[in-house]
Amino acid sequence: MTSPATDPAGVPAGSRAFALGLRNRFRGITVREGLLVPGPAGWGEFSPFAEYGPRESSRWWAACWEAAHQGWPAPVRDRVPVNVTVPAVGPERAARIVAAGGCATAKVKVAERGQDPGEDIARVEAVRHALGPSGRVRVDANGGWDADTAVRMVRELDRFDLEYVEQPCAGLDDLALVRRRVDVPVAADESIRKAEDPLRVSAAGAADIVVLKVQPLGGVRAALRVAEACGLPVVVSSAVESSVGLAAGVALAAALPELPYACGLATAQMLTADVTAEPLLPADGFLPVRAVGVDEERLREVEIDAAPWRERAEQARDAGRERSGQG
Repeated sequence: MTSPATDPAGVPAGSRAFALGLRNRFRGITVREGLLVPGPAGWGEFSPFAEYGPRESSRWWAACWEAAHQGWPAPVRDRVPVNVTVPAVGPERAARIVAAGGCATAKVKVAERGQDPGEDIARVEAVRHALGPSGRVRVDANGGWDADTAVRMVRELDRFDLEYVEQPCAGLDDLALVRRRVDVPVAADESIRKAEDPLRVSAAGAADIVVLKVQPLGGVRAALRVAEACGLPVVVSSAVESSVGLAAGVALAAALPELPYACGLATAQMLTADVTAEPLLPADGFLPVRAVGVDEERLREVEIDAAPWRERAEQARDAGRERSGQG
């Protein structure tokens, strides 16, 4: 596609904002919003969560700009294994999500605020039964436990044969402590994507696995550099984007030299709509490595006022310039 016109702030004039419903509440939200940005290489997505300020969002803008203007490195595989994501729902609903997901691996959300440990146990048990003994179950606490609670809960949940536990605690010291006290591998997510220095995770001995997300790390190339420097196995995950944003995650997973774990990129299943006529949905537990185009009719159905999102993008772009000393 040809290069679009840009306004004085540098955000392309053809940028469009969207709002996509979620089938289940996730991270406290029921609607996922973002901005689609056109460029010579295709479409990019800018969709930081509402609580993120300009400095943190600057990496999300960098990832969007990379997708729209540079494209991504050549893939080394043509499909990517993925897991189904199970929100903090009841056990019956969890089992239905797994059955409909078509994946051999499930990531189960635990430590949801307002829920008790028994609900986590029942949910993970239901997922294990739905997958069967050969399926893989991983849990994600999003930093919701303190170290002692994490140790107790990981030991309790490991009776369902956990593949790993993702971000059991918020801080690196607590992550390292949990890692020393449990037999289940520990994966770091928020400690990577929210850190000024993502490499501190491996330096602190806080994780066995790193979870990388393209937008929070500033793009596919930036994430590849983090993966190489960390020297740990990588799981690529999404930030619950539209299929346009998911395509960047698939591009990262496709470009990694090794991909030992299924990736958390099947999250288009969590949406009630999308911006493309061909959403990135798994088949037999895999996503194809391919470009994603925006469908005008589907975009119009979910389009919202782009002005607030353009303003956020401009602020993120300016913060990124300040961060890199170009302001």
